[in-house]
Amino acid sequence: MAITDRVENLVLPLIDEAGLSLYDIELNGGNLRITVDGPDGVLLDQVAALTKSFSHVLDEEDPMPGEYTLEVSSPGLERRLRTPLHFIGAIDEEITLKLGPHVDGERRLNGVLQSADQQSITLVTDDGASHIIDVDDITKAATVFEWGPAPKPGSGSSKSKSGVDQPSAPSENTDEKAAVQ
Repeated sequence: MAITDRVENLVLPLIDEAGLSLYDIELNGGNLRITVDGPDGVLLDQVAALTKSFSHVLDEEDPMPGEYTLEVSSPGLERRLRTPLHFIGAIDEEITLKLGPHVDGERRLNGVLQSADQQSITLVTDDGASHIIDVDDITKAATVFEWGPAPKPGSGSSKSKSGVDQPSAPSENTDEKAAVQ
């Protein structure tokens, strides 16, 4: 059994107990990264509690030889897509991806992920073209979070997509400027 499979068997009950789900486990050299997610995201307190629980069970069961660094995190707003399940979970989202050097044509693509299965994805790019891509040809992929437009100069404040007021620079004709002079 692979190390990541052994780690998954040990941490999955702890993740389930916390009401979260396992997003990914990566072992890269001496770094073990366990990524968890939840229906409403993940709170810092949850990450801290899981880090402590994971550390305890991994020290006790010792599924990995040698020393390693444990990292527990959420996938974030712009999440990496590594597995077919990651792609399936990102259907209808905007993604960016890079294809391997063996692929002919454009190797960097952006668009909306229209469909995905265990072998391939369908990406619709901004020009309306549909690309069927083998998952094995993808070397790097991530979702893209659209931050929203910048406020127009002199418009006071604008609301972001979250509805939170975003400050903007004072316009030329404000009382603030007059008070400074």
